[in-house]
Amino acid sequence: MPFPVSRPRRLRATPALRRLVRETELSPSDFVMPYFVRPGKGEKRPIKSMPGHFQYSVDELVKAAGPLVQSGVPAVILFGIPDAKDSKASGAYAKDGIVQRAAAALKDRYPDLCVIADLCFCEYMDHGHCGIIKGERVLNDETLEFTAKTAVSQAKAGFDVIAPSGMMDGQVAAIRKALDAAGFAMTPILAYAAKYASAFYGPFRDAAESPPSFGDRSSYQMDPANFAEAMREIALDVDEGADMIMVKPALPYLDVLAAAKKRFGLPTSAYQVSGEFAMIKAAAANGWIDEKRVALESLTSIKRAGADFILTYYALEAARWLGA
Repeated sequence: MPFPVSRPRRLRATPALRRLVRETELSPSDFVMPYFVRPGKGEKRPIKSMPGHFQYSVDELVKAAGPLVQSGVPAVILFGIPDAKDSKASGAYAKDGIVQRAAAALKDRYPDLCVIADLCFCEYMDHGHCGIIKGERVLNDETLEFTAKTAVSQAKAGFDVIAPSGMMDGQVAAIRKALDAAGFAMTPILAYAAKYASAFYGPFRDAAESPPSFGDRSSYQMDPANFAEAMREIALDVDEGADMIMVKPALPYLDVLAAAKKRFGLPTSAYQVSGEFAMIKAAAANGWIDEKRVALESLTSIKRAGADFILTYYALEAARWLGA
């Protein structure tokens, strides 16, 4: 009915009414916290471009995860800074690799915490790219052998979920085959199915110490201008056996996220990446915005667009705000 019979403002009149009819609700169980883990003991190195975040040694990571678990956040994803880097990313699949040790320690202390393995090689390669190289070319098929080996190593270490992020063609199929053959048929795959070659990753490269030594990653990560290609990429990962899918970054690609959830219907996530986090932090530090309101509004928009869960550096802060 038209105005004046229809008055949408009636349902906005009080806080109680607004809560009653709210369509999208955030909760701590929607979040996954990314952590960066490095060698050593007693290490907690601040990440300058990501206020409040650190590179942790394994012992300090276990301590840091305690408040997160208590806040109700159900999952973490781990990124490793290895002892040494080489041309075959050997630290990524070493039995005693940095994330393998971290996963085992977290599962020992917090058995109900879901620990996700980011499977990529940029942190472990001496050249900073996500695959085996020849000259200045990243080789796809040659990389898949190492991808499969790493997935099995991570599953053996106790990771609950394997999340390949290298954007190599065929990586999900290679991982699924290797996991099944090694007795890990029940280990799910969270595919970074639509990962864009984004400028929003800048602070992450400081945090993970993984900038490429030449060129960029545009030959394997997606062109930010492309939507239909994202749907093709996701469809391929689903066909290869992905159990869950991800869109990365989040806020600049809400259209992709919404379409992916509607079209494929799988559990769908989005990664509110380091640049998204750092921009809010920087604006808040200058007094330009209300950090809590902007952060929660941003996270709500990601969930509203279709994310079943959100990888975010705001996981602990947002959980505390929501529980207050």
